[in-house]
Amino acid sequence: MRFLLLRSIALGLCLWVPRALAETAKPNLIIILADDLGWADLSCYGNTFNETPHLDRLAREGLRFTQFYAGPVCSPTRTNLQSGQDQARFGITQHIPGHRRPYARLTDPVVPGQLPLEVETLAERLGASGYRTGYFGKWHLGGAGFSPAQQGWQTVHETQGHTQSATADRPAPQRTAEYLTDRAVNFIAQRSTQPFLLQVSHYAVHIPLSTTPELERKFSAKSKMPGYPCNPLYAGLLAELDASVGRIAAAVDAAGLAENTLIVFLSDNGGLETEQSGRIVTSNRPLRGEKGSLYEGGIRIPAIARWPGTIPAGRESATPAITTDVYPTFVEIGRATLPTTQPQDGVSLAAVLRDPTTPLARDTLHWHLPHYHHSTPASSIRRGDWKLIEFFEDGVLELYDLAADPSERTNLATREPARARELRAALAAWRTRVGARLPQPNPLYDPARATELAGARTGEQKTKAQQP
Repeated sequence: MRFLLLRSIALGLCLWVPRALAETAKPNLIIILADDLGWADLSCYGNTFNETPHLDRLAREGLRFTQFYAGPVCSPTRTNLQSGQDQARFGITQHIPGHRRPYARLTDPVVPGQLPLEVETLAERLGASGYRTGYFGKWHLGGAGFSPAQQGWQTVHETQGHTQSATADRPAPQRTAEYLTDRAVNFIAQRSTQPFLLQVSHYAVHIPLSTTPELERKFSAKSKMPGYPCNPLYAGLLAELDASVGRIAAAVDAAGLAENTLIVFLSDNGGLETEQSGRIVTSNRPLRGEKGSLYEGGIRIPAIARWPGTIPAGRESATPAITTDVYPTFVEIGRATLPTTQPQDGVSLAAVLRDPTTPLARDTLHWHLPHYHHSTPASSIRRGDWKLIEFFEDGVLELYDLAADPSERTNLATREPARARELRAALAAWRTRVGARLPQPNPLYDPARATELAGARTGEQKTKAQQP
C-alpha cells in the first residue's frame, strides 16, 4: 500500500513539474518590422487589392491596433525600438545620414551617424536576463563598430535591398524576404533551454520596388481597387513580406511554442506615397500625408500582436500606442527590469495585450521632425484626441480633432486658440525636456533653389533608388 502511494505521488510530480515549468517559462518575443508599409496597405485594414492572408490570419488570432504610431522615418523608429527612448534625445530625428537642402529657409540639425553604444538596448537588457537574441535584416543605426552585434544581438545577419547576391554557399540570387525568413526559421528551430528575442527587419516594401515575375504578372492582371494606386510591384513585394510572416508564425507553431511566444508586427513609418520622380507608390487614404511628414499618414502604422492563450483572438484596440512602448512591454513580459541608468519614454502595453479594454496611464504622444523630407520641419503633439502640428518655417499651427476628423482636413487652430496655445506650450516644454534639436535660419536661403538637395546639380533630382 505504501509503495502504491509513493508511486502515485511520484507519478503526480512527473506530470506536475513539466506543466509548472511551462507555466513559469519566460515567453519568446518576436518583432517583425516592415519598411515603409502604410496603415492602409493590408487586407485586414481594408485594402482589397493587396493580398495579405498570413497577416490577416495573425490579426484574426490576435489583436489589431488601429491607432499605433511610429516615427515619421526609419532610423528614428529603429532608435526608439532599440532604446525605449524618444529619438529626439539622440538627435536621430531623420534617416541616417539624412539629406540636406542647402538653400532652404532653415538649416536642419545634423543627424548623428549611429545609436550610441552607451545605450542599453532591448537585446542587452533581455540578454542579461537569460534570453538568446537574433537580429536579421536592415539595421540603419550605424556601420562598423555600431552594428547589432555591438548592441546586444548575439546572432546577426544584416541585409539591404530586395535581392541577396549569389555566393559560394548560395549559387543563385535569393529574394531578401525569403533569405531573412530562412534564418529566422532556423533560429526558432534551435533547441535551447533559453527563451529567445528575435527581430526580423525587412527591406520590403521600400523603394526601389521589385518582386518576382510571377507575382508581378499576378497583380498586373488583377482587378483594381477604386481610389488606390494598385501598383503590381508594390503588391508583389508586400505578398513576399506576408509569406515571410506566415512562415515565421508556422515555425513557432511547428515547434510547439505558439502559446509561449508573442509575435508583434509593425512598420517603421507610414507609407511612401510618391517618389521624388513623381511615380505613385501607394496611398495612405483616408489618412493625410506620407512618410517624412507628421500627418497621420506619415506616422500611423499597421500593428498586430499574436500570443495564443494570452492575447484574446480577433480583437481590435483603438488605444493610442507607439513603437517606443515595445521596449518596456517586452521587458515586462520577459520578466526583466527596466534600466535605471537611462530614461524610458514608452509605457508597457502588457495589460492592453491581455485585455484590449484596459486604459493606459498616458494621454500624450510627441513627434519631432526638424528636417525637410516630404514636408517642412515641424513638431507635433497628440493629447487625447487632439493633435497639434507646429511648423518651424513660419510658425503656423494646425490643430485637429482626430476623433471627428482622422483625415486632418479641418484646421481648428483659429476656432480653438486656447487649446492650440496650451498644446504648443506643452510641446515646447517636451522639446526642452528631451533636448530636442531645432532648425535655424539659413543665411544661404534662396527661394528659387529651396527644394534643391545637396549634391544635386541644378535641374536634377535624385532618382527613386537614391531615396532613403
